[in-house]
Amino acid sequence: DTKNFYFTPILMGDTAVMMQLDLGNGSKWGIKYTLKPDSYIVDMDVVQENMQGVIPANIPTMDFAWTQRINRHEEGKMFEEQNSGLYYKFLGGDVDNLSETTKDKEDFSDKFKWVSFKNQFFSSVLIADKQFTGAKMVSTPFEKGTSLYQDYLKDVSFSSELDYNSAEANPASFKFFFGPNLYELLDDYSETLYPDEDLELTRLLPLGWSLFRWINEYFVIPIFDFLSKYISNAGIVILLLTLIIKLVLAPFQFKSFISQAKMRVLAPDIKAINDKYPGQENAMVRSQKTMELYSRAGANPMSGCLPMLFMMPILFAMFKFFPSCIQLRGESFLWAHDLSAPDAIVSWTAQIPFITNYFGNHISLFCLLMTVTNILYTKVTMASSSNQMPGMKWMMYLMPLMFLVFFNNYASGLSYYYFLSLLITILESYACRLLVKEDQVRAAMAEKAKQPKKKGWWAKKLEEAQRQQKAMMEEQQRRGRNSKGRG
Repeated sequence: DTKNFYFTPILMGDTAVMMQLDLGNGSKWGIKYTLKPDSYIVDMDVVQENMQGVIPANIPTMDFAWTQRINRHEEGKMFEEQNSGLYYKFLGGDVDNLSETTKDKEDFSDKFKWVSFKNQFFSSVLIADKQFTGAKMVSTPFEKGTSLYQDYLKDVSFSSELDYNSAEANPASFKFFFGPNLYELLDDYSETLYPDEDLELTRLLPLGWSLFRWINEYFVIPIFDFLSKYISNAGIVILLLTLIIKLVLAPFQFKSFISQAKMRVLAPDIKAINDKYPGQENAMVRSQKTMELYSRAGANPMSGCLPMLFMMPILFAMFKFFPSCIQLRGESFLWAHDLSAPDAIVSWTAQIPFITNYFGNHISLFCLLMTVTNILYTKVTMASSSNQMPGMKWMMYLMPLMFLVFFNNYASGLSYYYFLSLLITILESYACRLLVKEDQVRAAMAEKAKQPKKKGWWAKKLEEAQRQQKAMMEEQQRRGRNSKGRG
């Protein structure tokens, strides 16, 4: 076991050192470390001479063990804890990881290409030139209240086997990556270090699942990186990124506002239908009359939901992007001195039961602004809605307060983005109200009603359901009459 021996350092130029173990009789065993110029890569080679007399030729493998106690580096503890842990890649397969929040361990017999001990913004990755065979992995987070919790995140360990031959001068080689979790950098190393296999090092960035990750990789990150090349202020970059996203979604948002205007115009007619056909027994008739009204007017109550189909994936993608964006680390904007951490304006030491775990021991100003803007947005949305469900009003106002509790401990850059997005949406709403006149909408709907209508899929399905319900009711009435007649 190499930890039981003392090695002699031997300099080999300006960028390499050999840690050598002299075993006598010309037998030497050592590890050579070579720094790559202008790179985050360190080559690690096992080198040996005349080891056949020390280690028999029938020993085909050597064990490899690597352990680390991951230090804390960031102010935002919650995201640092959630985004640090042990990651690994199967040879020719996928990237996986142990749990970041609870103690976890795995014991595999599969072949591995690399293993990583990662922090929120930096990673140590050990890559085998050939492969690791089998592995035992353990990740143990430190619990709150323990002496090590303030300075460390968790203990991680990895052990595996490598092919070995005592007659080979270089039985094993590795590459270490010690560097930032920067998407462009990791993507470049993934393709160039081993051209015959994509290392998928970008998987060290938790950018979300499937669609959310795709949005981040091919839309958000390229735009953010492009803007960052020309603008040094990260807050301005986030502002411009928000404006670009809102511009892309503007056509769908405008369609939603038009739909809301149509529903406001139709509100009196819908109320008249509800008053004319009250009760549960008239539910199908009400639905039929309402759908006929929508069809004549060219209105679709579901079209208002269309922007959400595009907006929600982007919102979730941004939720994963900001805690992973190393470019925000240590970047100040206005009162926030670190956009990757909460922008606390008031702090305290007392623990609030059931809340402190989420809310933290502070108040974040950007999160507070986001909450106020969210309440205003809720008010605007409810004012433009023509159909309010009873008892829903207080729940609509409760949601922003819940976001305050959960987002207060998040990165200020994320709260800043949501604040900007909501503020722009409110401005869009008022602008559309000025541009879209209800008289014009009413006139357009009246003109639409004059045109011949072709029944759509939904209308056909609704009519079929109504026919079936009517047939069932007639059958029930017939059986009732027959039963009375027999009685």
